[in-house]
Amino acid sequence: MRALPIAAVAVLLLVAPVAGVAGPGVAASDGASPASEPARPAASVPPSGPAQSVDPVSPSTSPSRSVDLASSADSPSTPSQLAPQIETANLTLRTLSTPSGAATRVSTSTRGPDLGSSLGFATADADAAFETAAVVDRIERTETNVERQQQILAEINRVERAEVALYSRQSEAFSSHADGEITDRELLDELVRVAATAKEYDERLDAIDALADATEDFSSPGRLDELQVALQVYEGPVRDRALAIARGQSAPSDIYVASSQGAVVLATVVEDEYVREVFRTGRWDRGGSDISNDAAIEMTEAAYPETAALRQPDAFGAGSVQRITIPHEFGTLQTFVSGGTEQVFVEHQRVGLTAFPDSEPVTASGDGFNVTVERTYPGGPVTVTVLDDETGEPVPDVTVTKSVGGGDSRAIGTTDGAGVVRTLSPAEPYRITVVDEPYVVVLDDIEPLTTPRPVGDE
Repeated sequence: MRALPIAAVAVLLLVAPVAGVAGPGVAASDGASPASEPARPAASVPPSGPAQSVDPVSPSTSPSRSVDLASSADSPSTPSQLAPQIETANLTLRTLSTPSGAATRVSTSTRGPDLGSSLGFATADADAAFETAAVVDRIERTETNVERQQQILAEINRVERAEVALYSRQSEAFSSHADGEITDRELLDELVRVAATAKEYDERLDAIDALADATEDFSSPGRLDELQVALQVYEGPVRDRALAIARGQSAPSDIYVASSQGAVVLATVVEDEYVREVFRTGRWDRGGSDISNDAAIEMTEAAYPETAALRQPDAFGAGSVQRITIPHEFGTLQTFVSGGTEQVFVEHQRVGLTAFPDSEPVTASGDGFNVTVERTYPGGPVTVTVLDDETGEPVPDVTVTKSVGGGDSRAIGTTDGAGVVRTLSPAEPYRITVVDEPYVVVLDDIEPLTTPRPVGDE
């Protein structure tokens, strides 16, 4: 990577400053400072209702549906696309995770503004943009039509080789984190850089494609489209959030990270929405055969039958990778399906928290409080609600702490006007404590639910 001149770096600092921001929707949890102890001890109040892991809802089948390849995943759905309503009481929104039985490193840390990371991202972005401009210049400076065609093909080949290196770079980051060699922040920074590089390559191919269209008796080879779809798998909604936080454009947030060899799970809460992305390299056959959009839709419907029953999927892709999107009333599911394995290897989910289906309440009362914890699966959103035990009214400005696996209690925040504060579920039993000195309510030994995995990945 080329170093930028000092003047350019100064300009970048002015363009992308790291600013102070307000408190997050998900307050600091595992990385926050310990909360002060109450004035008097309180005995743990056993939560009502079951506190054991439960099996995911049994899948229901849904009819296969297909769309034209030209249908954009971002286009709005029409009423005719709506599937028959299903019972929301039986709804589950399945999600990928690290492979069952794999040794997995799990942690949750608070990400905040970071001047060093922000400057590094800006420098890398500028460097990549300069390279794209140089590519365009090399093509435009060719003297003959044949030379122009050869240069276009050479630049596409160069991006192909760069994508292979990008895949290796990301896989190494997964393994390094799983082995404990790098921190959560270092992993997220690397994944943000990978995503930004992939996006720049994608935009570079757009520019090359336009130049190919303007070349006499020539058009872009089909592998350009395939390469552009493959580059999109390196992007993700949690990576986008991590980048915005580092630049000071979004409030600090807790980010859940689970990694194993060849897999990573990232999750966070953005305002009133749960955001999750999963990458499973073992499910991507990089030398796999082509897969049609119809086949990819069928694979996604079979793996996520409840989600597919909500609305008809959209498909977009080329070659051995297809992107499937299902926008539905609870959020959005986007998958990338691989030819060869015919499996989903990348998953992006956005789910509204007001109707998050994969949760189960545990409650406790004491010292004038009625506390409900909506427990969910590892990395899922946990909503804590504190009400007045007599009036049922929300109790704002009450401190809530979380202790994982018998560790120290750390503040996750204070309740808002609705008496609510949110955190992310750990992978092991945890304790939630509501503190309004001298009053205390404790919900102990809260078990995370079983992750509702896609069909075939149980």
